[in-house]
Amino acid sequence: MPGRYLTLDELTSCATALAVAHPDRAVLRRIGSSKAGEPIRLLSVGRGSRHVLVVAGPHANEPVGGVTVLRLARYVARCMARGGRAGRPGRSADNDRYVDTGTPASTRANNHANNHADGRVNGHTDIRVNGQRANYPARDTVRETTGDTAGDSTRDVNRFADTTWHFVLCLDPDGARRNERWINGPMTFAHHYRHFFRPGFARQPEWLPTEPGARPMPETRALLDLQDELRPYLQCSLHGVDVGGSFVQLTRGLPGLADRLARSAADNRIPVERGPYDAFFWPSPGPGVYDMPRAQEADQFLSLPAATAASTWFHPRAYGTVTAVIEAPMWGVEEVGDTSPHPDPHGALETISRTLRQDARLLDGLLERVRPGLPGIAASLLAPVEEYLAVCPGLADEWAPEGPLGEAGGLEAGYLPLNRARIMALRIAAQRLVVRTAGLMDQMLDAGSGPSAAGRAAGAVNADAHDVRVTLDRFLTRRCEMFEAGCRARWIPVHDQVEHQFRVVLAAAELATRFGEPSSVQV
Repeated sequence: MPGRYLTLDELTSCATALAVAHPDRAVLRRIGSSKAGEPIRLLSVGRGSRHVLVVAGPHANEPVGGVTVLRLARYVARCMARGGRAGRPGRSADNDRYVDTGTPASTRANNHANNHADGRVNGHTDIRVNGQRANYPARDTVRETTGDTAGDSTRDVNRFADTTWHFVLCLDPDGARRNERWINGPMTFAHHYRHFFRPGFARQPEWLPTEPGARPMPETRALLDLQDELRPYLQCSLHGVDVGGSFVQLTRGLPGLADRLARSAADNRIPVERGPYDAFFWPSPGPGVYDMPRAQEADQFLSLPAATAASTWFHPRAYGTVTAVIEAPMWGVEEVGDTSPHPDPHGALETISRTLRQDARLLDGLLERVRPGLPGIAASLLAPVEEYLAVCPGLADEWAPEGPLGEAGGLEAGYLPLNRARIMALRIAAQRLVVRTAGLMDQMLDAGSGPSAAGRAAGAVNADAHDVRVTLDRFLTRRCEMFEAGCRARWIPVHDQVEHQFRVVLAAAELATRFGEPSSVQV
């Protein structure tokens, strides 16, 4: 498998080749179309009566899942060809070594430099967990010494003999196209956020419409119809958090998954999040695993849409489906796994809140200066910018020491421990909001050749836009540098991200066969 992310065309080409190579076991078909007419494709492997559905690309800026589904599809197809025999010890589960021939030389050099900058010397990585130094063997050493690449799931592959695996190659192909400008590197914060794209909340296909009578997006409709057709016993949604660590969100418990997650994360040098922004208030049956709240339960911060229960994750519950949302980070931050007490949580909350409010106010002011001259083609970028700027003041109020989080956190009572992991999660969330907003604004100013005719008629827009561009460029450069250095982020090679997701999906599938008796249908 390649040591880099794949474009949509590359992903489709690889899936097509796999279906051609295994015509008796694999089928590639179109299950719908995006708003722009891009095909949404499904690769199915196997002929079993029970079904696993794996969804890649639910968020436009998270390409890791596309490579993971290819890894899974090849593994399942080859296991079937061997009659269910697992890979030999010391090799990857599908008997392939990773060969990074597809990555541009500049990206390989950048990854190599990042690895050494992380302290990866003489086959070891210096990582601090809960304030202690942990020396993890280099990746190849782990494989040779454990002889087990997919954990217990490799040995239990025969459990899937009656399972058909279905892989959505990319649920948001329109958004994926817009992110192809950064996926070949260099893998730096500045390059990523200057080319980052993610549509507004209402345009993300895993969310159901919230307005009465509103129809789902075509991408959402394709996924809902597929869930109704397959009635899978497991659905895995593959996400790729940009900065932080790995964690899993579940619609129903899978006892033992936390141990499998921890094992894979350690082998692949990936931190496990112990208080992620997405699941800040959710119950956790084990480190890195979080139970999704039901509609009547606390969901997210008050300033954010509380829509988890009204998502495509919960839609197939009537069929006995358990959904696992599996996050693999692009840049790892060790402190997201540190549950030791924070030395000054009040002071940290004050800094996070004040900085977020100030940065959002500055960006909002810059936006208003150029809004009259924005070209029409910038509308798709303006929507998420306005959404981000709208939630920033409320989050800053919630995260202030005197706000709801400080009070509900029970810093003395320990109800919601604001430890190092949780404080780092909030720091990352605040800084990410700012650099995403600034990056999208920077792209808006590039979306046309200049201010529109209407904007030029409104006054000295040309000069104003130039001043805004200069200010925004400096601001974005500085904030990316501060973000990357402040949280001591390290790039996680793509093959490690993929290997981790691959193992967790197999673990979830194996555990889901043990817990619960799902419905199944023939297709």
